[in-house]
Amino acid sequence: MISRVADHCFWYGRYVERAESTARLLSTTHNLALDAELEPAACWRPVVVVAGEEDAFKSRWGDDDGAFADGERVEQTLTWDADTGVSIRRSLEGARWNARSIREVVSIDAWESTNELHLYMRSDGARADFAERRFDFYRRIRAGTQLVLGQLRSTMLHDEPLDFIWLGVMLERVSQTARILDVHHHAITTGAPRHEVVATSLWLSLLRSLSGYEPFMKRHQGRVGSDTVIRFLIGEDRFPRSVAYCVHSAYERLCGIRPPTATDLPGGQTLEQLRILDELVRTQRNELHDGEDVHDLLTTVVDEAHAICDSLGKELLGHA
Repeated sequence: MISRVADHCFWYGRYVERAESTARLLSTTHNLALDAELEPAACWRPVVVVAGEEDAFKSRWGDDDGAFADGERVEQTLTWDADTGVSIRRSLEGARWNARSIREVVSIDAWESTNELHLYMRSDGARADFAERRFDFYRRIRAGTQLVLGQLRSTMLHDEPLDFIWLGVMLERVSQTARILDVHHHAITTGAPRHEVVATSLWLSLLRSLSGYEPFMKRHQGRVGSDTVIRFLIGEDRFPRSVAYCVHSAYERLCGIRPPTATDLPGGQTLEQLRILDELVRTQRNELHDGEDVHDLLTTVVDEAHAICDSLGKELLGHA
């Protein structure tokens, strides 16, 4: 497969996953801001930080808590803003553009669903849903992106194009999970002590922001605490959004594209970086003892995920 097609496949997967993650995080935080006894800035600043838009947001709206306390402004920016690269609008535009560029490899079902989501975001109906039925709006974005991901797995040949799409999905997902977990873990465990009920609601909100509430409850029978939540979201092999699951799945996908034994093929550096990260996460996931350990591991995961994407672009995707 030529590098141009591989690049479009990879970014198609990343953009679909990014739109789903952003919609889920905004929906969860919107509900948390209504229900929890928290200052508005304590709810919404982490969302901007997770999105990687803190500096841009400060330069545009100011760096005091008042700017971050305006939840409506945060939601508008991360949903509709054309100048915010991680907004839902921009992510769905990116997904549709990349899918259109590789129509010869993307299934008709996945293409139609991607295009329908893009057209929905451009419609007056989407604006009305956002203004009047916010929960339904986010649910439609999540359902639409999850439909696309399911159709990709069920209607495409399981060969190199799908491997590159799913590699993009997994690397985007591990980065999102690590950043959400790191920022929220810091916000929850630092500062003034909180009532146990409030702390529990914050851990549950974190689980919901990563679609982990039901799997966690089934795994731990309702025993919610910082250690159990952190270990679940980092190291649970059976949960498809945990750090360990995503890193290992990305490694397996790249092994399918560039087998470890094929030393004459490009991609060896990226494959080795993924192997080392996979081993690091699996070694340390049961040895996390305090907030600093968690922060160090998650920072390493985010940095290495970015480095792996850069290396992948140079070795296999035709980037300069």
